Amino acid sequence: MSWGSCTPRVEVDTPGAVGEVTTGRGRGGGGPGGKVGGMSETAPLVEVSGLTKRYGDTLAVDSVDLLVQPGEVYGFLGPNGAGKTTTLRILTGLIAPTSGTVRVLGGSPGQARVLARTGSMIESPAFYPYLSGLDNLRLLAEYADVPRARIQKVLELVDLTDRAQDRFSTYSLGMKQRLGVAAALLKDPELVILDEPTNGLDPAGMRDMRRLIRELGSDGRTVLLSSHLLGEVQQLCDRVGIINEGRMIAEHHVEELRGQQELVIRAAPSESARSVLRGVLGDVVHLYDDTLRIKVDPSRAAEVNRVLVEAGIAVSELRSTERALEDVFFELTTTDSEEKADDR
Repeated sequence: MSWGSCTPRVEVDTPGAVGEVTTGRGRGGGGPGGKVGGMSETAPLVEVSGLTKRYGDTLAVDSVDLLVQPGEVYGFLGPNGAGKTTTLRILTGLIAPTSGTVRVLGGSPGQARVLARTGSMIESPAFYPYLSGLDNLRLLAEYADVPRARIQKVLELVDLTDRAQDRFSTYSLGMKQRLGVAAALLKDPELVILDEPTNGLDPAGMRDMRRLIRELGSDGRTVLLSSHLLGEVQQLCDRVGIINEGRMIAEHHVEELRGQQELVIRAAPSESARSVLRGVLGDVVHLYDDTLRIKVDPSRAAEVNRVLVEAGIAVSELRSTERALEDVFFELTTTDSEEKADDR
């Protein structure tokens, strides 16, 4: 979790470790939806261009471009190890990029005036285990010069009031995650950055966290949410950026990314069906397991069926459907990985 310019350690031994909490006493800027440092209300809250991060010979983030607009819930989607957390750590000033341009709330990551308007939970939240949830928040509020009255508000928001007096060590994983979000919200931030907030939660905990994120988004805040869970992003987010092996491979509104309806076909032999249809329709034909998906207007279903039958291919199913984000994700990441393999 990122707080500000000075860096006390909470259950960690080295700067930048998992669960690091940084705090700052600055209280610059207005409330959610306000301006920071003279920034226009319509300017992107996060602007990233050509962001690259190397660790020795390892390229963790490769020329990433990213824009997060005011008031939206932005989903940063990618498989584990794709570069999501590294990117978010750069945005919160926990690590420095190797190259590229990064602007957050009109300033540079890590600046006190930027951190004063940013709340974040990066990786697993870490608190003093022998203190209660309430006392942990009191400590953080003192570091950040936040009125104590704010503590009760964030506890109510994350539904932890009844367990606020209990030690952090007695909390379930879901409660620990919610306390981490409460800490991120203490400063009443304009921008909230959450790294895999439902990671490791049971279904009930995931439901509660999603409800909380929806409330944050509907409250006029801007939320940047990383996740490897496709259904979660589709349910919660206005726009989504997809990162794979360190590279941003798509950035669109969720509905735009899902695109128009498509045809779903089961035919045998499936490889022959793909070859025949690609000969007629081009590279809009994709084979997943034994199912063909074709990005064409559903009105062409009769034409597609006729082509397959005339080629001696048995069609057992042909229907139109809207693509789920899951389909788009696997299509994009598979294509990107294949292109990288061809380049090597």
